[in-house]
Amino acid sequence: MRFASLFPFQATGRWSQGLLAALTAGVFLAVSAWPSAVLAQNKASTAKKRPAATVSKTVQKKKQTVAKKSKGQRAGVANSKAAVPMRASYGQMAGLHSANDPLDLRSSVALVIDQDTREVLFRKNDHAVLPIASLTKLMTGLVISEAQLPMSEMIAITQADVDTEKGSTSRLAVGTVLSRGDLLHLALMSSENRAAHALGRTFPGGLDAFVARMNARAQALGMSDTRYVEPTGLSSRNQSSASDLAILVGAAYKEPVLRELSTSHGREIEVGRRTLQYNNTNRLVKSADWDIGLQKTGYISEAGQCLVMQAQVAGRKLIMVFLDSAGKLSRIADAERVRRWVEKSSGVSGVRHSALAEHLPG
Repeated sequence: MRFASLFPFQATGRWSQGLLAALTAGVFLAVSAWPSAVLAQNKASTAKKRPAATVSKTVQKKKQTVAKKSKGQRAGVANSKAAVPMRASYGQMAGLHSANDPLDLRSSVALVIDQDTREVLFRKNDHAVLPIASLTKLMTGLVISEAQLPMSEMIAITQADVDTEKGSTSRLAVGTVLSRGDLLHLALMSSENRAAHALGRTFPGGLDAFVARMNARAQALGMSDTRYVEPTGLSSRNQSSASDLAILVGAAYKEPVLRELSTSHGREIEVGRRTLQYNNTNRLVKSADWDIGLQKTGYISEAGQCLVMQAQVAGRKLIMVFLDSAGKLSRIADAERVRRWVEKSSGVSGVRHSALAEHLPG
């Protein structure tokens, strides 16, 4: 190719020919460099467009990473909460669970008494004084029943009945109006705290007078280890021993209304436009293997799982007390162990319980 033809003039002389050669070389270099410049410009343009997509993908990845970390952290927190051990009961702190017994009970305190002969068939730490949780409501019911207050009288749940001790919830909203009989039913059968508190609050003379009556009745029954500070059992300062509680079960068993309400399977309560279904906290009342005449359950962390019952086993009327049982269903399992033991050893006898001789029905 002859690049000189790019110019319209004719080169003459050495100087002119040199100039022409220089110009021709410059044009050649410019033309040669032009495709590379265009290609570089296109690459730069493409590079400018790519970061937006890359950043978007990066952001998404970061969000996913953060989400995974957050989920993992939440799971870790949840697992951490689940791993937190339950608060030790008074019985555990006192070392009562280290006591051995032939039935291998999970309750650190137990007492089984023949209601007719007053004989102690089984005992374990029965004089230890511990919080009794909602077993308190059995004394609440006894005081209400013996006072012979009108069961049809309507009582309103107020803010004063809301639990400030443990922060427990209730389906009986403030403003709910129920009869005294319904409140007593819910307190004994379903361990309804607001119901029990309302019963004490509306007692003649007020709550203080009611608690004083509870303590006076305990002393009259010979329950020397027992003290009450409120009617629900939410306070760990409500305390007693298995020996005392056996006396209470015997006294409460004399009241037909307490036998009926405490062993009721369930009850529907009309609250405004709603119908609330309440059930018994003791599953044994529905069992064909049991003939239960009176019962009450209880639980707060300081007391552990608690249960008292009057039941007929192998033709014998028994009073059973289980306190500070470890595990949600362990108090029921302990009662089952005792029942099977009595059925296999129906001739078992023991030492006469002197305090019960006066207070248990014959």
